[in-house]
Amino acid sequence: MWNVLARVPDPEIPVVSIVDLGIVRYVHWQDTPGPRVGLTPTYVGCPATDVIRTAVKQALVGAGYADVVIEEVLSPPWSTDWLTPAAHAKLAAFGIAPPEPSERALRGAASVVCCPRCGSDDTRCVSEFGSTPCKAHYRCEACLEPFDRFKCI
Repeated sequence: MWNVLARVPDPEIPVVSIVDLGIVRYVHWQDTPGPRVGLTPTYVGCPATDVIRTAVKQALVGAGYADVVIEEVLSPPWSTDWLTPAAHAKLAAFGIAPPEPSERALRGAASVVCCPRCGSDDTRCVSEFGSTPCKAHYRCEACLEPFDRFKCI
């Protein structure tokens, strides 16, 4: 079941899977009523939650896992710390600056945002609101390219 879920893309950032994002909290196999999959949305009210639930159900049923129960897990809330190393690499390759670990942000360390295209740290935040609610919009002052940064949560 984990292998099937690892092929379900995030609908807003399709280069990463829902497993890469760390939103699949558990997979429990039970005979009755069936397998249970716990999903934690990236934030409460995420517009992609219903799409993800449907994609998970379709992928698992298509792979022969009938009677799948999808459970929403809100505690603990999702954190960007749950992104896998593969997710960080895929986000950067896609042109999205991956987030710093939230522990570092909590310690008050200044966050350096590097351009995912040229690697320069001469960047500035244009808007806290990017192409999706989970991203902020930045601009690289070196190569002049705009890019999104996955917000630290």
